[in-house]
Amino acid sequence: MDSKIEFERQLVRLPRDAKDFIKREAERNCGSQNSEIVRSIRARMDGEKRDRAAG
Repeated sequence: MDSKIEFERQLVRLPRDAKDFIKREAERNCGSQNSEIVRSIRARMDGEKRDRAAG
């Protein structure tokens, strides 16, 4: 079984305050800005999954 994760490139335009937030969070977590964006999207995905299961 191939467990390789495939990635897609996506250009995202962010408001300045969102960009600043992502930058601060990446620095605080010693990670990249990309990882902060992915973390946020995953959290939203998990939340919606829980909402569907509960609803």
